[in-house]
Amino acid sequence: MQKPRCLTSLSLSELEDCLKTIGEPAYRARQVFKWVYKLGRTNFSEFTDLPRGLRQRLSEEFIINPLKVQQTISSRDGTTKYLFELDDGYFIETVMIPSGQRKTICVSTQVGCKFHCAFCASGLNGFKRNLTVGEIVSQVLTLKYQFGHEITNLVFMGMGEPLDNLENLLKAIRILNDEQGLSFGARRMTISTAGVIPGIKKLKDFELQINLSISIHSPMDKKRSELMPINKKYPLPELIAVAEEYLKSGGRQLTLEYIVIKKLNDSLYEAEGLAAIARKLKAKVNLIAYSPVPALPYERPTAEEMSRFQKWLEERKVKVTVRKSKGVDIAAACGQLAGKFQ
Repeated sequence: MQKPRCLTSLSLSELEDCLKTIGEPAYRARQVFKWVYKLGRTNFSEFTDLPRGLRQRLSEEFIINPLKVQQTISSRDGTTKYLFELDDGYFIETVMIPSGQRKTICVSTQVGCKFHCAFCASGLNGFKRNLTVGEIVSQVLTLKYQFGHEITNLVFMGMGEPLDNLENLLKAIRILNDEQGLSFGARRMTISTAGVIPGIKKLKDFELQINLSISIHSPMDKKRSELMPINKKYPLPELIAVAEEYLKSGGRQLTLEYIVIKKLNDSLYEAEGLAAIARKLKAKVNLIAYSPVPALPYERPTAEEMSRFQKWLEERKVKVTVRKSKGVDIAAACGQLAGKFQ
């Protein structure tokens, strides 16, 4: 018996084609999308405006949500982390981060990560596989409908390197953005990358105005290579040049992500180098205090050390925001997501 397909991996036009092959009119696809994306239903028996026979056939051929919720953990600051099991036994984590009226969902794109940033937990167990389109989309749908979160922003900053799974990611974004889908605004979505140059080049031609964040973590090429081995393949000068091309092609304003690690990348010299890159790219800088990972030797900076680094950047005419690390106590902050493995 053929394994059921994941419905949330299909675009509206693909579902229309599927239904046409079994003699159903194209408008049935829009009805299905309404139940899944507007009403959040995951059981075909509830799709009451579809003929009973079609509902039965759909239930035999498709699964709507491929994720099983295995654990939810809430932080003192309101952050909640969700552990999902995939159908092959692997696990991913998704995080809901509240901030005033904003509710941001941090979405994973891979099981594990192959880029092994020195300070990050996601690559500690190695890379397993890319997430499918449906597994990416369903993280958002589950948090919205099963857990009732009124989502205002999506950031693809969870487990994995988003631009290493670019085809599935962009298709997922199109489905989430589709008026017949979740109708989620492109400008409220952000892709974060460690600096995958071919992916940034392809983003130039993407039709939706999504936001792009690039992780820097050191303006010094040698140190960046130590912290981020990807720098050996895609060196910082080449990354900056490609970022300039991205902006010239009509890309939205860039954000430079910078995790501040105590006594490692928090010197005045590095602040000057980071400021120079930010001015060149007309980018704002998002500073993030390192969040401890038990297996790693790095230290979190004090609030005073973060303020000092921020002040150095602002003195050099750079727009700076300091991201308040949320969910540190439940290992849900930046760099702490590792999932759970067999």
